Amino acid sequence: MHQVLSGHIDRKELPGLVALVSHRGGIHVETLGTLSFDSPEPMKRDTIFRIASITKPITAVAAMILVEDCKLRLDDSIEPWLPELANRRVLKSLSSELDDTVPAKRAITLRDLLTYRMGFGSVMAKLGTYPIQKYIREYRIGGDGPALPSDAPGMDEWLRRLGSLPLLAQPGDRWMYHVSGDVLGALIARVSGQSFGAFLRERIFDPLDMKDTGFHVPPEKIGRLPAFYFFNRETNKLDFFDDPVNSAWRVAPPGESGGGGLVSTIDDYFAFSRMMLKKGRHGREQILSRASVELMTSDHLTPEQRAGAEIFFGTHSSWGLGVAVDIRREEIYHTPGRFGWTGGFGTTAYTDPAENKIGILFTQLMMDSPESPRIFTDFWTLAYTAME
Repeated sequence: MHQVLSGHIDRKELPGLVALVSHRGGIHVETLGTLSFDSPEPMKRDTIFRIASITKPITAVAAMILVEDCKLRLDDSIEPWLPELANRRVLKSLSSELDDTVPAKRAITLRDLLTYRMGFGSVMAKLGTYPIQKYIREYRIGGDGPALPSDAPGMDEWLRRLGSLPLLAQPGDRWMYHVSGDVLGALIARVSGQSFGAFLRERIFDPLDMKDTGFHVPPEKIGRLPAFYFFNRETNKLDFFDDPVNSAWRVAPPGESGGGGLVSTIDDYFAFSRMMLKKGRHGREQILSRASVELMTSDHLTPEQRAGAEIFFGTHSSWGLGVAVDIRREEIYHTPGRFGWTGGFGTTAYTDPAENKIGILFTQLMMDSPESPRIFTDFWTLAYTAME
């Protein structure tokens, strides 16, 4: 693993990375490269990464905590808590203008949010293909490309904007990416009566000793935040997306994104993953019941509900409650029951109960496609072969 992953650094495909594989009690960690291309500061185990969409499983756990507290129920409407999303209209087709709608057949439920079937999400088409895309971009709804946390409005304004748009599909009909995660974060804040970040801190991060996970990096830790890059197709080279000196993650964001807003370290995320592997237990702490973890990590989609999302799932994967779940072996590392997700900011984390294995890879290079970059496939192949 060290040799192959170092090759990506040596070829200057990215400046650095941190990788962790846990297998049957043994833990292997690689810290390779530097915090930026123009800095000698080495990557370290406590480097803080922008983890993007692997925030989603944490958000789902927070929602299930409220279910276990009997403050939410999976099949209850979210409208009492999020009236901005009541009385929905649905586009007749994706090509329709915004006033060409029909009434929603029913209200959105918590289960719809957790299974990403609320009826609204990313439109996987070139900008300008469909009328709704203009408003998703102008209203900064999210899910239409990478964004800085400072770009998003506050939670209440974001909900108002989202509620002014029609749904793209009937609630429950189709899996659609991303936006359900942000609605979940807003729902958790409203139900708990505190900010989403405060709830995560109290119920997940503090119990699991996740000291470096949150929605921004405080001043005393900013030196542990690496530079972040994207591949600029116009210049055919890597450029800064976020520079630590003036990072958008230095201050608390206007809205706390349950779909992709967190920063974390490899050991913090390992603590979360270990809790999921142990069915809710972490040492003496009980975050969730075994029943909730098993429900979350079971397949909840029909083939019809996955239709159109093949770019995310292929034929090997489906979706549980806030996490992807492998349903068949297509590669060496696709084991039925393996669950987790990947983040567009170059992060991937999966847990495999059958193999008693956890793998986490954090990089500082933005993905430019839902398809896994080569460094991800190399990491996962080695996690299931070199780590035996």
